[in-house]
Amino acid sequence: MTPEDGSVPTLIDSTTNVIDVTTEVGFPAAGTDVPDTPAVEEEPERERELVFELRDVEVQYSGHTAVREVDLDIAANEITAFIGPSGCGKTTVLRCLNRMHDLTLGAEVLGTVSYHGENLYAPKVDAAEVRRRIGMVFQKPNPFPKTIFDNVAYGPKLNGKKRSELRDIVEHALTRAALWDEVKDKLKHSGLSLSGGQQQRLCIARALAVEPDVVLMDEPCSALDPIATARIEDLMEELKRDFTIVIVTHNMQQAARTSDRTAFFTAEVDDLGRRVGRLIEYDVTEKLFTAPADARTEGYITGRFG
Repeated sequence: MTPEDGSVPTLIDSTTNVIDVTTEVGFPAAGTDVPDTPAVEEEPERERELVFELRDVEVQYSGHTAVREVDLDIAANEITAFIGPSGCGKTTVLRCLNRMHDLTLGAEVLGTVSYHGENLYAPKVDAAEVRRRIGMVFQKPNPFPKTIFDNVAYGPKLNGKKRSELRDIVEHALTRAALWDEVKDKLKHSGLSLSGGQQQRLCIARALAVEPDVVLMDEPCSALDPIATARIEDLMEELKRDFTIVIVTHNMQQAARTSDRTAFFTAEVDDLGRRVGRLIEYDVTEKLFTAPADARTEGYITGRFG
């Protein structure tokens, strides 16, 4: 029964919260004071350990702005999804997080991108070390034309790991990527011999082998079938216990299923008629999909545009 004040008992075994209608039940006499049911205190939101802090980030290519006005925080052990229509700057912002734009001629990142409180673009920061700590998995599986073993061992070898350590590193990474049981007897086979879904998990294992802090995923399931996609999504949920994951996806259902927080980007036309990406809304995924604060977000997730 629900009390008259509308509160609902919590943390009570449903089998003990049943009244036997065959037993006489006593009620307080008229005029008797009945103590109020104590209010159940809401559990406070856990304190989030911030991994990335982006402030007024803008990315330009050869002086032309591709995306601007990006302010968001990304926390440890969460899956953060970037969604939005094509050309809105999702992948552009993702690539800011591990300095991939350093490899693009004419690209410039303005504003501040902080990683554990340190400016990623400060002159003293080693871009190679940034990419070791912040790994990336691309849209299309891209295993090296090497054996499965050598694909996973490649990064640790570059980082100076001894040959005697590589076997355990490879097994651990493939196990984390939910691939070990499928390939443990064919580690000397080419990585290119695997199915598309297996190749993508091999690429994830390759990223994990160097023990990163963050894994960035740029539409990792767009080239995969539904079964392989489900495996990757299950894997992301397991990996977030140990890693921070940021994913770009065109699949809104995937973002709703897998992510803890979602950032919605869109593209607007500037005064010169050029499309410029902008971050419109960033919130807890359930809230963004059920009660968005911005009409543009609602229009996109309900299919009115995009």
